Amino acid sequence: MPEGDTVYRTATKLREALAGKTLVRCDVRVPKFATVDLTGSVVDEVLSRGKHLFIRVGDASIHSHLKMDGAWLLGGQIRRVQPHKVRIILETADSRAAGIDLGVLEILPRDTDLDVVAHLGPDLLGEDWEPRTAATNLMADPDRPLSEALLDQRNLAGVGNVYANELCFVLGRLPSSPVSAVKDPLRVVQRARDMLWLNRSRVNRTTTGNTRSGSDLWVYGRVGRPCRRCGTTIESDRDQVVGTERISFWCPNCQT
Repeated sequence: MPEGDTVYRTATKLREALAGKTLVRCDVRVPKFATVDLTGSVVDEVLSRGKHLFIRVGDASIHSHLKMDGAWLLGGQIRRVQPHKVRIILETADSRAAGIDLGVLEILPRDTDLDVVAHLGPDLLGEDWEPRTAATNLMADPDRPLSEALLDQRNLAGVGNVYANELCFVLGRLPSSPVSAVKDPLRVVQRARDMLWLNRSRVNRTTTGNTRSGSDLWVYGRVGRPCRRCGTTIESDRDQVVGTERISFWCPNCQT
């Protein structure tokens, strides 16, 4: 599931493949921007901001958001994708990148591209990371469910549903518990930053410290299985939220 660490890693691989190179092909397959052709322009930089990604080319900026199923692929990976899923293709003399099933894809003026993310809180993996501001944002509505507050990108940018669930477990709080139950909000946001930072270069995300498949997460996706700490069966509200990504998982013994 794409979260802040995934987007950060995606920006890194696109930067390595495209930055400093001239585009020899630009094929945008979104009706509103289908006539945009940046061929002949140099890719100056690639950056991430929370879950958003920007590829700056000449006077333009390609803004994308992966949402639930999106991805940027390189080289031979692209050949395995069904053509109707491709939203954009960028080629240089020696590299090829394609945006697949992107939830958002738009071409913006470069000098104002970050206006679309001006509402975001401090970026957990960005140069603007400021833990005290993030902690203050998190506590702004004391009655708000903790998981919901963690997922609100206006509070801190980069946490998705996997990390929200895992953070609640590590903190010993139910996802539905109010933010006011948090006694040390600065510790919460620092722990969130630590989790994303340690996973920013890993393909196999882990919050337990064990990268082996099936051992990498505490509670997320483990409904019906025993808690890794106490053995109690992990519960979920999956049946109540069919059709949404905001599914909660928790240990009824370890989390209060």
